[in-house]
Amino acid sequence: MSKVFNAAEVARHNNPESCWVVLYGHVYDVTNFLSYHPGGTKIILKLAGQNATEEYDPVHPPGTLEEHLAPESKLGKIDPDTLPKDQARKEEQHLREDGPPPLDSLLNLDEIEDIATKQLSRKAWAYYFSAGDDLISKRWNNEAFRAILLRPRVFVDCETCDLSTTLLGQKVGLPIYVAPAAMARLAHPSGEAGIAKACSRFGAMQLISNNASMTPEQIVAEAPVGQVFGWQLYAQINRKRSEDILFRINKLSGKIKFVCLTLDAPVPGKREHDEKSKNIASDLPVTSAVQSSSVSKPGAGGIGAALFVGTSPKLTWKETLPWLSKHTLLPIVLKGIQTHEDAYLASLHAPQVIGIILSNHGGRAADTAPPAMHTLLEIRKYCPEVLDKIEVLLDGGIRRGTDVVKALCLGARGVGIGRAALWGLGAGGPAGVERTLEILQEELKTVMRLLGARRVAELGPKHVNTRLLEQQIYDGPAGLEKVGMRISSKL
Repeated sequence: MSKVFNAAEVARHNNPESCWVVLYGHVYDVTNFLSYHPGGTKIILKLAGQNATEEYDPVHPPGTLEEHLAPESKLGKIDPDTLPKDQARKEEQHLREDGPPPLDSLLNLDEIEDIATKQLSRKAWAYYFSAGDDLISKRWNNEAFRAILLRPRVFVDCETCDLSTTLLGQKVGLPIYVAPAAMARLAHPSGEAGIAKACSRFGAMQLISNNASMTPEQIVAEAPVGQVFGWQLYAQINRKRSEDILFRINKLSGKIKFVCLTLDAPVPGKREHDEKSKNIASDLPVTSAVQSSSVSKPGAGGIGAALFVGTSPKLTWKETLPWLSKHTLLPIVLKGIQTHEDAYLASLHAPQVIGIILSNHGGRAADTAPPAMHTLLEIRKYCPEVLDKIEVLLDGGIRRGTDVVKALCLGARGVGIGRAALWGLGAGGPAGVERTLEILQEELKTVMRLLGARRVAELGPKHVNTRLLEQQIYDGPAGLEKVGMRISSKL
């Protein structure tokens, strides 16, 4: 029969020499695991001697305990009557008593975000909402679309409209995909698998985050034949960890069709909303050893910073791409291109690199970095041949179907939504993500028909006026000759 512990006894084991935690009603000794935790020891020690279930569950895939802890680490059960009442957690629950409104009454992505904000914990909201410094890039991501005007054509038969297309060589039902967005189970227990379920209804591609709260196997398990996934990779300092996950991804190549190497965040940005929610143990009755002795440093906290632990800041064109190609035969996509020079460099690596994603990491990395639409216009200005050599996708700031169509008109093959999918999940689980995609789908159909385009392939620069936005585009030397000479010498 399992031993039963009271909370006071567990609370005494709150330091690196003896670290116990309560998870799902059981007491675990995680002392020997501290040095192996991918997120570092500090995040575990903050909850040492306490019930860590609420913090642990949303960000760890099912089966993690069994995979990483020896059976003898499970010491027994906790007496639930001895656990302290966590009033702070209750105060954090601000879901309206009458519950959320019907999803079909939500008419745009702003309304979905508003409902999700009311339902999510403060910690989850802060992680999803946060962006770098003053949130300027995050705001510009959206405003860049507002600076582009449409040029509708008339006397065109637009009775029907077909949104199907191909992305990175794969047939999809929409030119909209779900960008890699971490920690989906903070929004809803179904997590990334719930997003996958929603995507399957629309034939939409899902790019799975390297920091997903479920394993890739769990996320794609129920996907129907033909559903398309990609895998985002953050290359680790310990390359063996990246190689191990690539080995698993290679075995899922029937569903995961490419590897997307993220480049726009070699180090975490300073996300102040997220940092303010970093000390997850500060409101609990028992003060752990690390909480009383550690000193906070600017830029050192939050979920985002914890997820970046172990990420390599030493990626290079010369060394990283050959390494990646050695460990996967899947096509490679580079995410986080923010200048025409880097887009041009990427095109020189075709066909090894089949596509790029223009992105400033949702405004979460370098604040005042350009919106993806700026970079797309830069490419059109300085090296338009890139659009013919590799596929160009983008993400950041998509709120309307008009945003999607403007990107497509200027040469983007597809556009990604990240936060929007998480807000949908928070507002209504998988059905909320479906509603998000449904709104964008119907808005996109409407604007395409108003422009006189019946198929995605019919959209082009003639349908948009970019003169206002062009005033903000980089206007210096192209610099492509030196870039080309430099990369040629390394190939």
